[in-house]
Amino acid sequence: MLRHEFQPGRLVAGTFLTLAGIIYVGDAGDAWETPWFVVIPIVIGGLCLAAAVALMTRGIRRRRSTATPTKAHPAPPDPAPNSSREAPH
Repeated sequence: MLRHEFQPGRLVAGTFLTLAGIIYVGDAGDAWETPWFVVIPIVIGGLCLAAAVALMTRGIRRRRSTATPTKAHPAPPDPAPNSSREAPH
């Protein structure tokens, strides 16, 4: 059972930021030489792609939620009349 809903935009952002971290760790460990400006397009591109994915996901979920009611968000029940109050005469 999922504890929260899946958010693909955050997955994309996390993937690109992890990639940037791996690039810097490889450079710090002398595995390869990376110029400092290489990571900037990776981070900016990843954040822009994550924003696009998040907006697309939001649009899809909004369209699906208005099209059909789901079990996760049922309609509220009709309020029951209060029998303890009487109308004034």
